[in-house]
Amino acid sequence: MIDKPDVDESLLAAEVAAAWAVDIANIVFMPVGLDGHAWAYRVDTSDGGSYFLKVRLGEFTRAAVLLPGFLRAQGVSQVVAPIDLPDGGASRAFGDYRLLLYPFHDGGSLWGRGFTDRQWIEYGEFLGRLHAVTPSADLAAVLPVETYRSSAGERLRALGGQAAASEALGAFWDRYGAALHRLSVTVADLASRVPRTQHVICHADIHPGNLIASGDGDLHVVDWDAPILAPRERDLLFVYSQDFGDHPINAHRAELFRRGYGPLEPDRALLSYYRSERHLDDVTAFLRGILSPGASPESRANDLYWLTRIAETVAAPGYAAQSFPDR
Repeated sequence: MIDKPDVDESLLAAEVAAAWAVDIANIVFMPVGLDGHAWAYRVDTSDGGSYFLKVRLGEFTRAAVLLPGFLRAQGVSQVVAPIDLPDGGASRAFGDYRLLLYPFHDGGSLWGRGFTDRQWIEYGEFLGRLHAVTPSADLAAVLPVETYRSSAGERLRALGGQAAASEALGAFWDRYGAALHRLSVTVADLASRVPRTQHVICHADIHPGNLIASGDGDLHVVDWDAPILAPRERDLLFVYSQDFGDHPINAHRAELFRRGYGPLEPDRALLSYYRSERHLDDVTAFLRGILSPGASPESRANDLYWLTRIAETVAAPGYAAQSFPDR
């Protein structure tokens, strides 16, 4: 998020120092991510080390806390897992917030610069290994399971009237409101027709913005806040859709990805459902952010940029019938 959380950063630094037994030299807010209830800080220590601190309003899910460490123990080395507290567990309370501390990886996300050929192969290897892991009984008990019952359509209907009447969104809604309501109908229709297939562990937000690397270096996968047991297309959406990252897949990149992942024949009906549902979910998140009375002008401008980008995609002719690139 662009706007900082309502916390005293000196008290936050003291809490982190006490909880994880680190000597903090500096704590710096990082305006990254689009989750309206989570914020990020870089924590630098006096011995030259760095950590990534995630601050969430309310609780992290049990799956978000437990799954990354479990996956690393299964040999999925790209996973960035939270650091355990000295007295056990990983999550720390801080007023109304919860804290998780992670290793910090330099290099930045791959959203803007894209993957090298070697990284496309590793992207495939990573997802192939992830989707092959069998969850433990404890994890299976806390991982959400795909139901194909999205609440995004209801959220859109609840927010549409506010958007149409607001100064910030009135013109936008006049132009795109009808297309967004059609998208809601499309999601419901696709959900009624998708095949029920085998469920695997899915990251559920595995776009290039959540992959970090320096140059041609190894990938580090972050933001395990919403894992789910679902068809593998829940993750493959971010590989095969053209909507995520500035350097999307083409035939050459698809071959590299498949070299890492293994034999692959994604179901196009599932890809279409997940693409449409993700767009609808993102639309409601950005509408809510813009309509929030506490949002800064910079935050509203950022949300409106991404909202408009999605709306233009959704309103384009042939959106519902998009053909995904060769697999």
